[in-house]
Amino acid sequence: MREDWILYLMLAPGITYFVIFHVIPIYEMKLAFENYRIIDENTWAGLEHFKVLFSSPAFMDVLQNTVIISTMKIIFIFPIPIILSLLINEVRSGPYRKYVQSISYLPHFLSWVVIAGIWISFLNPDGGINIIRNFFQLPSIDFMTSKDHIRWVLVFSEMWRSAGWDSILYIAAIMRISPSLYEAAKLDGASTLQQMRHITLPALATTVVTVFILNLGFFMNAGFDQVFNLMNDSVISKIDILDTYVYRIGLLNGQYSYATAASLFKGVIGLVLILGTHFLSKRFTGKGVW
Repeated sequence: MREDWILYLMLAPGITYFVIFHVIPIYEMKLAFENYRIIDENTWAGLEHFKVLFSSPAFMDVLQNTVIISTMKIIFIFPIPIILSLLINEVRSGPYRKYVQSISYLPHFLSWVVIAGIWISFLNPDGGINIIRNFFQLPSIDFMTSKDHIRWVLVFSEMWRSAGWDSILYIAAIMRISPSLYEAAKLDGASTLQQMRHITLPALATTVVTVFILNLGFFMNAGFDQVFNLMNDSVISKIDILDTYVYRIGLLNGQYSYATAASLFKGVIGLVLILGTHFLSKRFTGKGVW
């Protein structure tokens, strides 16, 4: 450490962040089992907050929304970076390939405040969507206030934002594949699709499994920033999730113990999902996170 103190100094901000926001909160989760007091010491409550939580219709509604939205995102978004990486790998023109990659990465660096503004403006009946609607003679729909469509807005806006950035990991895995495998396949008369199926996809299997398991660990995180910026009174019943519920009852209503209990429940579910998926994957495929 004395020799490389500059490197450790550069690492210090990251370590400080994780200690403050990820390590200390683990200890403070004991608040879920206490009654919070501003002045006096907290009193023990046991499982009382969890009993109230699981008997609350409002909590069950946001839990259902969280599960539905997270499931939709996994089903419709998870395969997109894989497909995009396969398509980018087939682009032979170097400059054009870099251009496509740069354009697909760009939305990841925008905050959800900016992205929400873009999508709200585009989906406004008098906005950009109006041109497409008139061209295809489609009925006018206000997607941002439609309970039937708002969840799909979450899916497609998240897909637009994250597909390019998430594909980097798969592109890196593809780059590690020996070119001699493709050359041998071409000599044997394999088509492009056959090369994808028998060379590229098997080489991506470990990466895909690992990313999928890690994504399941965040299954209960349906996207606070996204939902918070796209939510309005017309659709809150369809996209109110655990994170926005915890924010509302904790920071806005001051029910810190109750909010901590809801957050702890979310964390435990994520831990169970990631461990369960890991061990199942290890048993049936021999591959897991570790």
